[in-house]
Amino acid sequence: QVHLVESGGGLVQAGDSLTLSCAASEHTFSNYAMGWFRQAPGKEREFVASISRSASITYYADSVKGRFTISRDNAKKTAYLQMNSLKPEDTAVYFCAAADRSMARVDLRHYNYWGQGTQVIVSS
Repeated sequence: QVHLVESGGGLVQAGDSLTLSCAASEHTFSNYAMGWFRQAPGKEREFVASISRSASITYYADSVKGRFTISRDNAKKTAYLQMNSLKPEDTAVYFCAAADRSMARVDLRHYNYWGQGTQVIVSS
């Protein structure tokens, strides 16, 4: 069982930056591709970004490409989402997820484990 815990959410102003962290519970962290998703009130959960096991491949939703950066530190068993130039439309609960495969992208069914989510609110 892989336990994932997100942290780093908060209330910021438009244009600010914020970094989310996703801590994993076990040293097999490097066996999983990692992804970030978000869900705004009344909307479906949507893909944000993902990174391969080796960190050699990253993939981003068009809405965040150029502003957000996904990374991972396998020694710390942690994945990150650095968010720059935040916009009010980025407001959502952000979830990290782990996929038992070398790389995963937008399909939620590819992810085996999910964190509890962390709230990000961007005011205008």
